[in-house]
Amino acid sequence: MSDSLKAFNAYIRTIEKELALGNATEHTHRPALKTLFESLAEGIVATNEPRRVECGAPDFVLTRGSATIGYVEAKDVGQNLDEVEKSEQLKRYRGSLSNLVLTDYLEFRSYIDGKLRLHARLGTPGIDGRIKRDKSGIEAVTWLVDDFLSHQTASVGTPRELAQRMARLTQMIRDLIIRAFEKELKGGSLHTQFMAFKDNLIPDLSVEQFADMYAQTLAYGLFAARCNQSTGTDFTRQSAAYLLPRTNPFLRKLFNHIAGPDLDDRIAWLVDDLAQLLANADMAAILEDFGKRTAREDPVLHFYETFLSAYDQKLRKSRGVYYTPEPVVSYIVRSIDYLLKTRFNRPQGLADDNTFILDPAVGTATFLYMVINEIHDSLVTQGQTGLWNGYVAEKLLPRIFGFELLMAPYAMAHLKLGLLLKETGYQFEKEQRLGIYLTNTLEEAIKHSEALFANWITEEANAAAEIKKGKPIMVVMGNPPYSGASANKGK
Repeated sequence: MSDSLKAFNAYIRTIEKELALGNATEHTHRPALKTLFESLAEGIVATNEPRRVECGAPDFVLTRGSATIGYVEAKDVGQNLDEVEKSEQLKRYRGSLSNLVLTDYLEFRSYIDGKLRLHARLGTPGIDGRIKRDKSGIEAVTWLVDDFLSHQTASVGTPRELAQRMARLTQMIRDLIIRAFEKELKGGSLHTQFMAFKDNLIPDLSVEQFADMYAQTLAYGLFAARCNQSTGTDFTRQSAAYLLPRTNPFLRKLFNHIAGPDLDDRIAWLVDDLAQLLANADMAAILEDFGKRTAREDPVLHFYETFLSAYDQKLRKSRGVYYTPEPVVSYIVRSIDYLLKTRFNRPQGLADDNTFILDPAVGTATFLYMVINEIHDSLVTQGQTGLWNGYVAEKLLPRIFGFELLMAPYAMAHLKLGLLLKETGYQFEKEQRLGIYLTNTLEEAIKHSEALFANWITEEANAAAEIKKGKPIMVVMGNPPYSGASANKGK
């Protein structure tokens, strides 16, 4: 008899003993299931963490070393798995988790990327608790579990696929945060962070909106960090904090705080899975067009739109996140350049040293991207390419600003402009930042906070407030968010 068959026979005998007592529940059999999985492949650890499960995690997360292998959701013996499949819980798991097993301890169903792959049954329980074994069924379950434990997630190689898979995991992270928040005491870390955002950024922030902001910070923080690492080798949530661009100091501080070693374990397991997805992604292929100035369409914005459509279509509508076609953006930017030259006594147009520019709803920075392109092309035409590095540092970055309220486009705006400037040959100084700020454009007050975490938010908001109050903004351009009614209801 093979070792696998011995393991399954021992597992069935344990289930029989527990059923014979007459008071077994789905929790009773978990130790037997854990022993089974860990005995079938070397190095496998099956973790059942009640605090995680309470917040919406599957019953087991199976890992080998630091890598997640898959997940197991266990129901009571004899529970109708056809009905379980229809539940919101299973729909959420199948939509987010790429390698999943559903079982009632005797019947096993495996799902790859949400699709039923295999199903088989060990046997049928009798009235006395004894299980009528199915020899061919045992062999089929053995094969199913072996397939489950040996499954390797295929590397993602297109922006669309990565955006959609990121969105599904981020959805689940958001839901976990909401549940963790509901179960946490008021003085807990999530409540403290919620009040910091509410007091300093969005006064009418709801718990759901906070969870959304938190989840997207984790997702796009990891994405931005992965863009700065050429290979996925050793890319983890912990290493990501050091890879975030210094051009975005607020995101670096925020990500370090919320995604560091102290990240709530009820959330951390899934964030680590998102990091693993990015580690395995073919980022060279995904980023191939991200920095190309001559592209006819904006790949960074399309990536975000694809993400948001899969993540939360309602959020996209309520926040007015819609694509402004590149020809429209180009026309607006070139028209402003022309008007500055012909009507406002600025012969250099957008390249004029004293022309301050603001996009108050910057999104993924489509308009500012086009502005920088226009200015760069103008200097090239004038034969001043050699002056570009000094010009950007002294005369461009100090007068181009963007404000954004949503975390994901904020992170993407920094990423996109950073890639563009790098492509033009500009080298950022060590502590130099881009003028894109996470702030409510319609909020003016400068605030102060003693709390370290809240202080980072106030620093960002106050820096934006200084621009609103103190900079002689001459050009306001962009495409403000539109919807039937604004979701930004401050005074």
